Amino acid sequence: MKPTLPYRPAAAIMLLNADNQVFVAQRIDNLAEAWQMPQGGLDKGEDPLAGALRELEEETGIPPRLVEILGKAPEELLYDLPPELVGKIWGGKYRGQAQHWFVARFLGTDDDVNLETAEPEFRAWKWADPADLVDMIVPFKRDLYARVVETFRSYLS
Repeated sequence: MKPTLPYRPAAAIMLLNADNQVFVAQRIDNLAEAWQMPQGGLDKGEDPLAGALRELEEETGIPPRLVEILGKAPEELLYDLPPELVGKIWGGKYRGQAQHWFVARFLGTDDDVNLETAEPEFRAWKWADPADLVDMIVPFKRDLYARVVETFRSYLS
């Protein structure tokens, strides 16, 4: 069943601070020690950059005015859900996500981050070393995160 399902259109941001550390957060709905970068599904017809900035603000309270877009991955990056999650997430309509990835500079301060948004998704956040990202994410997204780090490597030094 999984191979016939489409990928969910999505967008994501690798947000860097002045020290080129990456913003990561822990989801409210998962008590694992896994961290992730801000990301989420695109609304029908939504521009990927607009969607990425919307998701960032919805999840972190960081408004677009505090973000400078530095680059975009040249193609969508895909990940598949593990078999036990297909059918349980997103109403069973998708096999994974096709994500438009952006890299951006955070222009604000840590005080500008507010996880207590209208619909909170994260319970904790921190700045992480890019070299640690792959080991911090849930196992089924590790290949995706390795591709993101490689894609944006020139922005990380």
